[in-house]
Amino acid sequence: MMMRKRVLIVGGGTAGWLTAGYLAKRLGADLRDGVDITLVESKDIGVLGVGEGTFPTIRRTLATIGIPEADLIRRCGATFKQGASFVHWRHPPGTAGRDHYMHPFQIAEAPGGLELLPYWLSGAAGAVEWDEIATPQKAVADAGRAPKLPTHPDYVGPLNYAFHFDAVALAGLLREHAIANGVTHLVDTVTSVSLDDSGAIERVETERNGALTADLYIDCTGFRAELIGRAMGVPFRSCRDVLFCDRALAAQLPYATPDAPIASYTISTAQPAGWTWDIGLDRRRGIGHVYSSAHSDEAEAERVLRDYLGPRGASAEVRSFRFEAGFREINWHRNCVAVGLSSGFFEPLEATGIAFAEVSAAMIANLFPWGGDYEASARQFNANLLRRYERALDFIKLHYCLSERRDTAFWRDNVADLSNTDSLLELLDRWRYRWPNELDIDPQVDIFTEASWQYVLYGMGWHTDLSARAGALRYADDARRAFAEVKRQTNVALAHLPTHRTLVDVAQRHGLGSAAA
Repeated sequence: MMMRKRVLIVGGGTAGWLTAGYLAKRLGADLRDGVDITLVESKDIGVLGVGEGTFPTIRRTLATIGIPEADLIRRCGATFKQGASFVHWRHPPGTAGRDHYMHPFQIAEAPGGLELLPYWLSGAAGAVEWDEIATPQKAVADAGRAPKLPTHPDYVGPLNYAFHFDAVALAGLLREHAIANGVTHLVDTVTSVSLDDSGAIERVETERNGALTADLYIDCTGFRAELIGRAMGVPFRSCRDVLFCDRALAAQLPYATPDAPIASYTISTAQPAGWTWDIGLDRRRGIGHVYSSAHSDEAEAERVLRDYLGPRGASAEVRSFRFEAGFREINWHRNCVAVGLSSGFFEPLEATGIAFAEVSAAMIANLFPWGGDYEASARQFNANLLRRYERALDFIKLHYCLSERRDTAFWRDNVADLSNTDSLLELLDRWRYRWPNELDIDPQVDIFTEASWQYVLYGMGWHTDLSARAGALRYADDARRAFAEVKRQTNVALAHLPTHRTLVDVAQRHGLGSAAA
């Protein structure tokens, strides 16, 4: 009889328990011929609550794990996220003109597959901005509306969405489902990691349970990277020369009233040496300031945060975090895979942290070395994840490098060519005379679609000159009809979609789908 494969996940938190729960379902932890999965975590190490946002892919991940959408909302203070709104990123406060744009999750689509962006660039939509004419989502989110009706089934809605949530509560909910799906949970402290002669992990020593062994070890120990970094010595590649932010301050602010509106996008407001995030949960807002220690000290950063919090936040507890933007180029080494912060982290902008944990868990499931083919799996995993990191790095930097702000050293340094990657400069060179399209995006490695690049590029005021091809744009009338249809859909959505607060309240009290009918 073939022995069951064993997986040991070291570290809990969102990354650890998401990986455990996902692998439990995909690798059959509860089946006779499945995989034994054990997660060991120390009770002394808490969950970082900095990242409370996700990508739309989280819906598929949570559905795979088996978490009902209403449970997520009830248990984790979760709300619906329709994208991110960027304030003062293009111009400093007080500048005339538009002071914000949105990166919505909805992709612009027209009947017959007509691509609308070139017609917007050529003026067929008039003076309206791209994020406003490409999709109803910005208008819906700006009006405080939800992306779906209470009667829509779990994780389904007419507008694309993700979630905001309490990270500590989500880790607990993921843990509960993982254990129910067959994962063994050990509360213990890892004291050492032993390697064999080949450099693979031989065993993990713990205080209470002694030596733990497995066929595959997954490092979810956060920035400490106990397995992949400290024990195995796999190097970390810093991106500090590209992304300057390396500190964060975080606070919580209750709503002024229980029925206060809930924003359904992350509000990202540019500051002199970084930016603030503002995330609306059901009973509170999570607010923080991400900044560069090379351009500001902590006292000044806290003053910026306190100013944003306003008088009601004067007594709010502020927590501080340190991080360094970067990643490991090798994340599957021998019999160990890094997932989450032990693998890499850029900054909270665009919520890539949990998205990379999702990607990693899915790839481990697809590349699991059932036949002992660790090296073949590692090569494919590492090549794929490396390209994902490099592409995401360029996308995050795109938000900074196009700014017209020159009011502080932070913004002047961000627009300097020396702080941009060659690959990003190449993309910008392409887009001087054509718009981003599928030729620039590889769905196997890009976690952001061409639509995401378009929303940020043109939200930041980039100019693509199509004058040389204007005569070849023969479907301008069709495009104008499509833009009119977006406006019609926007009016319908505003008339029928509930407020965001209403949808959250209904989900908490009655559930969603048939339960809410």
